[in-house]
Amino acid sequence: MTKKSKTLYQCTGCGHKTFKWVGKCSECEEWNTVEQRTVNLSDGNSVDSYIDPSAVEQLVELSDVSTERMAYIATGIKEFDRVMGGGFVSGSTTLVAGDPGIGKSTLLLQAIAAIAKKGLKVLYATGEEGVEQIHLRSSRLGISGDGIFVVSTGNVVEIAAYMAQMDPVVVIVDSIQTTFHPDLNSSPGTVSQIRESASFLSYHARVNHAALILSGHVTKDGSIAGPRVLEHQVDAVMQIGGDTNGPLRMLHGVKNRFGATDEMGVFEMREEGLFGISDPSQVFMNQRVKQASGSAIAIILEGTRSLAVEIQALVTASSLASPRRVANGVDLSRLHLIVAVLAKHMKLPLANHDLLINVVGGFEIKEPAADLAIALAIASSMTDRPVISTVAVAGEIGLAGELRWIPGSDRRIFEAARLGFEDCLIPFAVGDIGSNNTVNVSRPSNVSEAVRFALEASSIRVKPEIDMEILSG
Repeated sequence: MTKKSKTLYQCTGCGHKTFKWVGKCSECEEWNTVEQRTVNLSDGNSVDSYIDPSAVEQLVELSDVSTERMAYIATGIKEFDRVMGGGFVSGSTTLVAGDPGIGKSTLLLQAIAAIAKKGLKVLYATGEEGVEQIHLRSSRLGISGDGIFVVSTGNVVEIAAYMAQMDPVVVIVDSIQTTFHPDLNSSPGTVSQIRESASFLSYHARVNHAALILSGHVTKDGSIAGPRVLEHQVDAVMQIGGDTNGPLRMLHGVKNRFGATDEMGVFEMREEGLFGISDPSQVFMNQRVKQASGSAIAIILEGTRSLAVEIQALVTASSLASPRRVANGVDLSRLHLIVAVLAKHMKLPLANHDLLINVVGGFEIKEPAADLAIALAIASSMTDRPVISTVAVAGEIGLAGELRWIPGSDRRIFEAARLGFEDCLIPFAVGDIGSNNTVNVSRPSNVSEAVRFALEASSIRVKPEIDMEILSG
């Protein structure tokens, strides 16, 4: 069968193809990255001209597929295994992303050290550091290094060769942005190199039944660096975050084909490495200042775990034409919604005030159940009246000022009771337990009722003119 060739132009950075040469790629907007390529096209129109007969032999009935070699490899680090769904999975590819210096390499080194203690072999390939630097880190963490084989290279062909030679159970590649395939002309870190390197390593990990873990960087806005297709190529995406100036680190799943994505692990960074925290609620609340205005406790859910998180608000008169809205740990658009509801239904004059919201501990809240705590913190700061220290809250706020149903009400109430709170404000939901022996459950129907309940017992009255409007009902 005759073959026909066709000339195309392809960007070496992102792989975008065009039928004519351009100086600037329309996809990645890089200059002078478009090169000429020649592809062969078959002149046949039948399906036989495309199918390789030997590929039919690879077909297997789903009921005959064996999963014996696809086992979980537990690390023994409970917080890490919780997020991973039980541990690393043989033949899978996991991407662990985070800011520089957040603790990615430290956490991965601790995880594979725990695996190596079981007598299993681990391969650590690094393109960023030398083996001497890895040794210094392991010494600081108290890791002997037995069973961990280290190689300083970013060449994926060499990494695959080491993988086939030593047959490790886990392979660490630190980082995917430094890897490269020698057959590609582009530099390490480009879109084409990251995409092809990840695909090449993932294939060899499946063939060798090894769990592949790729360490990755994030951009300034917090998204994972590299092509978006990288997240689709891997089986699991884990992101580690937190305030680099503080000790707390949070690990949560963005994608996981072998487990849930709503689990979260909390770690504390110490000189000896990262240590899991079994009761994060106590850590988040240890430094809380009681009887201080602008503070409220939200009970939120992260997978199977209930957490009590302190939300702080600071409302000050603004000298700007457009007052500032700063949100750390909560969605800014959600904050705008809550401010609009408070201004409309509670007559709070927030239009000429700067507003700063902060979630203590560097924690990021994604669920709307924290709306009520944010609203209470804002009202408390606006009136200089503290929220009752024995009250914990949870609830989503609607545009009409109503409090809407949230999932897991029972679990939130039990968490409030466990932490010693006397009252829990939470919207009504069918099937709720209502209350238990140690906590009183109140069911406000709107945000005004919740604010009146949480602030009415406070003794500080610095702004009585605003208090009258809030508590008048």
